[in-house]
Amino acid sequence: MIAIVEDEKELQDSLKALLESRGYDTVTAASCAQAEGIMGDRQVDMYLLDVKLPDGSGFDICRDIRKTSEVPVIFLTSCDDEESIVTGLDIGGDDYITKPFHTAELLSRISANLRRSKFNAGNIYRKGDICVDFDRYKITKCGEELNISSNEFAIVHMLIENKGRVVRRDTIFEQIWDIHGNFVEYNTLTVAMSRIKAKLGTYGAEHSQYIETIRNVGYRWID
Repeated sequence: MIAIVEDEKELQDSLKALLESRGYDTVTAASCAQAEGIMGDRQVDMYLLDVKLPDGSGFDICRDIRKTSEVPVIFLTSCDDEESIVTGLDIGGDDYITKPFHTAELLSRISANLRRSKFNAGNIYRKGDICVDFDRYKITKCGEELNISSNEFAIVHMLIENKGRVVRRDTIFEQIWDIHGNFVEYNTLTVAMSRIKAKLGTYGAEHSQYIETIRNVGYRWID
């Protein structure tokens, strides 16, 4: 999804129509206040930001985005002076396009930045409010790192790898504990899963769970 933050209604509508005609989902805002509601949406893959907004600056929005996210930010603005361009890039912007611009150039820049973002993202999984970094063995929720043990992380990793499918309790035991040749109480997994669920919490207005328990069988990461 691409977030368009632009106060000029005609241009906002044109950008929305253009991007949706190319298969992108979009969400729009016309001010910093409206953009605040979008910044919490984990489905946003890119921001197109106007610099001059009625209640502030696109630069301020970019700074807020960079506190919790590394998704691409492209500035679309009539401010073409060198100082503005340098500021936009220094605070974390990925690209800077001055108005007026050609449609083909804009689409090319969007495509290039999205490809670069996916390449740089590494081995990362996102769902709801959480981000799982498999390379760094780290899980964050709303930008805050969770206190996850190595066994808990391994369980989450296994469930995500098999998302949508039930992973049997015996399979988790064999791969997480029995591989070390140690005796483990059978309820150890039950306790560990309860701790994981508590740490991950829920997400969305419906308070959706990340993990489903299949009684007497195993667990499933809800896809």
